[in-house]
Amino acid sequence: MRVLRTPLTPVMALLIASAWLALSLWAASPYGRYLDHGNWSDIGLAAAICRALPAGDVLLPAVLYAGGWLLMTTAMMLPTTLPLLHRFERLTSARPDRHRLVLLLIAGYLLVWGAFGIAAHLLDAALHLIVRQSAGLASNGWILGAVVLVTAGGFQFSRLKYRCLDQCRSPLGFIMRHWRGRRPHWDALLLGAHHGAFCVGCCWAIMLMMFVVGTGNVGWMLALGAIMAVEKNMPWGRRLSHPLGVMLVAWGALVIAVNFAWP
Repeated sequence: MRVLRTPLTPVMALLIASAWLALSLWAASPYGRYLDHGNWSDIGLAAAICRALPAGDVLLPAVLYAGGWLLMTTAMMLPTTLPLLHRFERLTSARPDRHRLVLLLIAGYLLVWGAFGIAAHLLDAALHLIVRQSAGLASNGWILGAVVLVTAGGFQFSRLKYRCLDQCRSPLGFIMRHWRGRRPHWDALLLGAHHGAFCVGCCWAIMLMMFVVGTGNVGWMLALGAIMAVEKNMPWGRRLSHPLGVMLVAWGALVIAVNFAWP
């Protein structure tokens, strides 16, 4: 993949690097537990705030989670969309509001990933509630991890995966199909949202793995972010999808086999 040298490049590099730095510092701090889905409101400063605010035990975890998810999405997913951003900036380079349009495109992209993050958070909260009410699941939490791994692996072989991936791999064609420019600010936001929707469509299953390995695990963020960037942007990236699917299904099967062999 050829990197285009435009004024956008250092700004994007700074934004992405800042997100990684913030995540690393947050994960290493005493507040690192707030990146995960543990007992956010049971101990420490968060518990005191939750007790002081109406519905604080719901609102504060949601705010902390949204902030962590936004940082994680910026760090992991924004690099995968750099080809689209470069193409769009070149297309709008003669416009005086080109930088605002690029920022609106990014906002639309992150907005869709934010919506997915909220949905994933609600699903995770519901699963935690079910586990607390089921002694069997509470003592066999590995079942949920195995289900996520097998699901993520199986999705690598689905038609939906490749339909969405094809949209993400052709940035110029994508812009030509979705950019109208009649209402430039609104259209830029929608362009980012459309791209974000297809990006979620091809990457959602891999992103759900963060709930298995830990949403505060920076090492896994780097690894999974690199995998998604290669899949979307490298000429040979699509050939990675099936081997990755086989590996994830095998990992899930191994988790099941190990826990059945040594209950």
